[in-house]
Amino acid sequence: MSDIITAIIPVKGNSTRLPNKNILPFGESNLLLHKINQLKAVKGLGHIICSSDSDEMLKIAEDAGIEAVKRPTQYADESVPFGMFLEYIADEMPGDHIMWACATNPCVETYLYELAIDTYFKKLKEGYDSLMTCEPYQTYLLDENGPLNFSMGLAHKNSEQLPKLYHFTNGIDLAPKAKLKEWHYNYGPKAYRMMINKREAADIDDVYDYEMAKALYAMKDPHPTVRID
Repeated sequence: MSDIITAIIPVKGNSTRLPNKNILPFGESNLLLHKINQLKAVKGLGHIICSSDSDEMLKIAEDAGIEAVKRPTQYADESVPFGMFLEYIADEMPGDHIMWACATNPCVETYLYELAIDTYFKKLKEGYDSLMTCEPYQTYLLDENGPLNFSMGLAHKNSEQLPKLYHFTNGIDLAPKAKLKEWHYNYGPKAYRMMINKREAADIDDVYDYEMAKALYAMKDPHPTVRID
């Protein structure tokens, strides 16, 4: 297996919760072009490919100088399981490793991709099978029966004392391409969890996420993620 990484930017033309979200204005351009420019500056990528059912988005990608691949309709309208889309990706895309790089994670910047790539290959040698970005998550959770991870009354704890959970941010997923078909998922059972901060974890699903992401991107990150050996 070589070390060639293909970065996939998956963008659908139809987004139900936030229409046209992948090409909404962001920074100096739009979310898709913003992500393309971030990835073009990343050292260590063999290919950058935009996968979309939208001719408009494919044209943006082509004009930006990356490869654009028209996605079959069934892999864009969610009529088949996500795992089948990954199987299609594994069959169609070059390289031996696939990196998921969503346009809706605009604060995952060039330095973070380079850190993830470096960390990924180190962790494969240590026995991990993939890499995913996570954000520590400690908050009070309830279901219809009451508290899930905290106690009421005198046993109440401050949030920083709650059991630590992890938010899978979908910002970066890195895995051997051959394994995607086996797992039908974009990371494996022994994924290394690369911790990132709240700004880097911004993920746009709705209009509130969009406005927060714009504000977070505009701020100077006081604690960007760095490698700790």
